[in-house]
Amino acid sequence: MFAVPLAEGAELRPLEPWQAEEFLAHMDRARDNVNPFVPWATRSTDLETATATLQGFADRKAADARQLFGIWLDGTLVGGVMFVAFDAEQGNCEIGAWTEPAGQGRGLISAATARLLDYAFTERGLYRAEWHNSTVNPRSRAVAQGLGFQLEGVLRKSALYRGERLDYEVWAILAPEWAEKRGGADRA
Repeated sequence: MFAVPLAEGAELRPLEPWQAEEFLAHMDRARDNVNPFVPWATRSTDLETATATLQGFADRKAADARQLFGIWLDGTLVGGVMFVAFDAEQGNCEIGAWTEPAGQGRGLISAATARLLDYAFTERGLYRAEWHNSTVNPRSRAVAQGLGFQLEGVLRKSALYRGERLDYEVWAILAPEWAEKRGGADRA
């Protein structure tokens, strides 16, 4: 199985429909932490809906439009990263992430996001990656800032969550900026 080490005891792997039971258990642990920010967390509440969430990502991966990866820490699924959108023709993508409390504060989201940026820019030749986060999610903002994304603006009241409209920040990083941050202009 494909696995990329992220830190001691932590790895990044594809998250696929056959893992729905493990994904559901993880969502049950993570739901309160991610519900306002990851729409499918609210919808993945039993084995059928968890499988449907993962199948939706698998179908979009087959169309080269989305991908979903889990982060395992000491053998337990604790979070993940995803290409929310992936457009190879236009050279753009959006990356998102989530974690349950057991995965927080370890740099796993930053390490996994860096792997996705390497893949998007170096292997696939994309030019622009976006990161969107709610203004009430400082952990997500910190990931974007730490990886060198630039704040481009705020989408005011753009997402509805339990009757409340939330503002979302839009961050972006370009291939040459990522190559410079990684220390190799030849990577752009």
